[in-house]
Amino acid sequence: MHHEHAVIRHRALDFWLARAAVLVIICLQLLVINDLSFGPRWLAPAIETALLLPLSVATAWTQVATQKAVEHDQWYAIGRFRIFIRRAALVMTGIISVMNCGALGFLVRALLEGHAGAGTTLLVDALNIWVTNVIVFALWFWSTDRGGPPTCGLVKRAQADFLFPQMTLPDREIRDWLPGFIDYVFLAFTNATAFSPTDTLPLSQRAKLLMMAEAMISLLTIALVAARAVNILA
Repeated sequence: MHHEHAVIRHRALDFWLARAAVLVIICLQLLVINDLSFGPRWLAPAIETALLLPLSVATAWTQVATQKAVEHDQWYAIGRFRIFIRRAALVMTGIISVMNCGALGFLVRALLEGHAGAGTTLLVDALNIWVTNVIVFALWFWSTDRGGPPTCGLVKRAQADFLFPQMTLPDREIRDWLPGFIDYVFLAFTNATAFSPTDTLPLSQRAKLLMMAEAMISLLTIALVAARAVNILA
């Protein structure tokens, strides 16, 4: 029980970093120059904000409740509530992923049809889509590894989806190390730039599929969209 309390308290900051990451994505979506969204420009940010606000309130309530929880029934209720929060967060992450892939699809179609506008705006929108791709897959990695934040640190290491270098070191304190949200941001960034694993290896099939999807989107954004924009500028 004390170990569970310590893990949850230690990971409290990760939840707020993830919420801040969603806020960054919302700002990026509002800054897209070309018309690359499903429906009105405000639709995706509005849906994500409508999910982000109650999730943030629920996260704050859960973190306060964990500080006061003593009985098993209280911990059980908190655990069930956190799983509900995780499912809602996964829905929000899925919506962001669909919107970002849609924006990339619209941009590629505009390029092929010759209606993409100035090369400068292409570069800005391509960079916007690429950064959003990195952040959204950091959220996917963080939300799925070891069963997600509700169970992170409470399951066996054999069930981990990623093998971080700290997990291979012999020191006991390092072996008990758990990845935080920033570690998943770094994983998503390196995968989007190298198009392959770097220092962190995928262990499960879903981790491999997620990394493949991110690398494919990143490659399409950089190789096709950005390269075409450079040609326009030239």
